[in-house]
Amino acid sequence: MGSIGVLLLSQVAPYLEQELNKRYNLFRLWDYPKKSHFLTQHGASIRAVVGRSTSGADSELIDALPNLEIISSSGVGVDKIDLIKCKEKGIRVTNTPDVLTDEVADLTIGLILALLRRICECDRYVRSGNWKRGDYKLTSKFSGKTVGIIGLGRIGTAIAKRAEEETHHIINREVISALGPKGFLINIGRGKHVDEPELISALLEGRLGGAGLDVFENEPHVPEELLGLENVVLLPHIGSATVETRTVMADLVLGNLEAHFLGKPLLTPFI
Repeated sequence: MGSIGVLLLSQVAPYLEQELNKRYNLFRLWDYPKKSHFLTQHGASIRAVVGRSTSGADSELIDALPNLEIISSSGVGVDKIDLIKCKEKGIRVTNTPDVLTDEVADLTIGLILALLRRICECDRYVRSGNWKRGDYKLTSKFSGKTVGIIGLGRIGTAIAKRAEEETHHIINREVISALGPKGFLINIGRGKHVDEPELISALLEGRLGGAGLDVFENEPHVPEELLGLENVVLLPHIGSATVETRTVMADLVLGNLEAHFLGKPLLTPFI
């Protein structure tokens, strides 16, 4: 399969990139500053695209790859892939569900604890020497709190598939107001789920107790207003970022590509 052209859209785990390079004729999009020139020169040789939840294939890219057969995403989200165009052209799409569930759940609990117990702020308090001048202020406990979760499991995913834009800014002013000054918002799903301007406004005005965010609307750009807030914990989209999980995700990407080109059933088909 070494002659099969595969386009890698963005940097991924080194293991995945190395394996793709061993098995296929790999093109790294970032190696070509002039994207249009690259597509004109190599577009016809690309039969597979590999991306992430933050980098996919839009309609323009798909149209520029006339022999594209499959898009394999190393992540659960397929927001950046034009699924309608893929269905029209018979292009298969795969992702890596389930294997990152435990890591994301672990991180969610970590975010909640960091936010309510002000762990990051406490660390800075000790490092600055302020502890010598007195104890840190009292924080809030997690046990006993009511937890609301939006988008559970495969049912939530199926609903989102049927009405993709219905989840845009689903966490709006009404939801944030319901959480109130003693409530906290944790987002480890999709940045677009939260109305960021409204979130920022609520935090600045004290209408929301705090927020723990692993995802943002325009990653990797984070609103400046959030950076100076002590009642916010910010992470660089690391929900599945452990060596173990990223290796399993990479194996799924590789397995899906191999299955496709050998004419076998895909391991984790999305469409």
